[in-house]
Amino acid sequence: MLTLEFLIEALTPPSAPPPMHGGGSGRGSRPITDVVIDSRRAGPGALFVALPGEQADGHQYVAQALEKGAVAAVIDQNIEVSCPVIDLTTAGARTIVSLQTPLCLKVASALPALQEAARRWHRHWAGLPGRRTIGITGSVGKSTTKEVIADVLAKHFSTLRNEGSYNNEIGLPMTALKLRSDHERAVLEMGFYVPGEIDLLTGIAPPQVGVVTLIAPVHLERAGSIDTIIRGKAELLQALPADGTAILNLDDDNVMAMATFTQARVLTYGLSPKADVWADQIEGLGLDGARCVLHHEGESRPVHLKMLGRHSVYTALAAAATGLVEGMSWEEIVDGLESTAGKLRLVAVPGLRGSTILDDTYNASPPSMIAALDLLADVPDERRIAVLGDMLELGEYEEEGHRRVGQRAAAVADVLVTVGERGRIIAREARHNGMSPSRVHIASTAQEAIEFLQSIIRPGNAVLVKGSRAVKMEQIVAALREVESSGGNNDQNSCA
Repeated sequence: MLTLEFLIEALTPPSAPPPMHGGGSGRGSRPITDVVIDSRRAGPGALFVALPGEQADGHQYVAQALEKGAVAAVIDQNIEVSCPVIDLTTAGARTIVSLQTPLCLKVASALPALQEAARRWHRHWAGLPGRRTIGITGSVGKSTTKEVIADVLAKHFSTLRNEGSYNNEIGLPMTALKLRSDHERAVLEMGFYVPGEIDLLTGIAPPQVGVVTLIAPVHLERAGSIDTIIRGKAELLQALPADGTAILNLDDDNVMAMATFTQARVLTYGLSPKADVWADQIEGLGLDGARCVLHHEGESRPVHLKMLGRHSVYTALAAAATGLVEGMSWEEIVDGLESTAGKLRLVAVPGLRGSTILDDTYNASPPSMIAALDLLADVPDERRIAVLGDMLELGEYEEEGHRRVGQRAAAVADVLVTVGERGRIIAREARHNGMSPSRVHIASTAQEAIEFLQSIIRPGNAVLVKGSRAVKMEQIVAALREVESSGGNNDQNSCA
């Protein structure tokens, strides 16, 4: 387990002598049990890192974190606190300190210090026998894939994974610092907005296995082009060693274009026998998940997935391929796949008048929107209602992406409700593909959609709600549940 002593030595610049430790029960006696950037989550044994936020600066909450039991706070400003402050930025940092009292560790910049401490700690952990790191990226499905891979590996190995979507320059180092000596595998989701981001993350936690799910024009406005996204995601594969393994989706040409970026062995997965690990006999079971048969090197295994939607077969394939690379048996892999729900962002909740609400309001892209519509098609309800909102940051792909969703909605939904200005493209394309105008309702806001839906929902209806968070699709789910539960609390919010 990470200790306060290790942290101090990791954050002390080479030019400055490390502080001398005295008092208490000796060196290394203060374990760090958690790493937080929100003082409300601090507790006994935690390390609080004071970072600037959108609403407030973490330095304002150092005292609160220490009062809650944090053993130390990393700061980069001069602040008034009652505990000792060790200035690790100066050559005069050689001070006798006690590890038994709360400390503030002043560094030049808190975020790079967090990243450097994580880099040092991961290197220490990776030096233990048999320790390996699996990195996961992709435009769609990487969080669920991370969860399922971790669940499968946990059938054989003690496994650590990112919490939620802690997949960026802050969340990943926080996760790496939670590694313990008894962890055998680290499964780390790695996000991408701009070139160099994944390179930074793999520098903190170098992987031996890299998994890529799907490449799509998500956040295209920031990235600029699909080629930039491919190169940015490929930084994961470039970080793999020659004896590592790149696990790639054979059915996505953009993913396979990344194979040239790695010196590692390439293992493919997909729905064709051309893939190394592949699946067939796929059967969507609606809210009961999906069935399929997995194949690899002449062996076949049937599996019943609890994950919703036929697209979950790709997640299962990526997890199975990872398990095989890590030397697991088919029995362990199938057990892991059949016992995981992947902590899905899409969840089914009871709705108004005996309906079922398919809540997929976390975010939206064309591939994930179409996958959700495919699930709606498998739900055996007597009427299917699709409530679809704007998809943002698609750049030049905005028009085409919304049109593709409209085409699929026309084939699946009995009633289509769109929300937002871009949603009008979905509605227009659905009508163009044969959907009666009387079955298409255009709403400018979530509130308009709520009022319409409350008037039409009937028992047995399945209502899919999906769209970017900017158009507040979660309010629709909350309102449809509040009517049934007499205004009960809505607990469907997720971290971004």
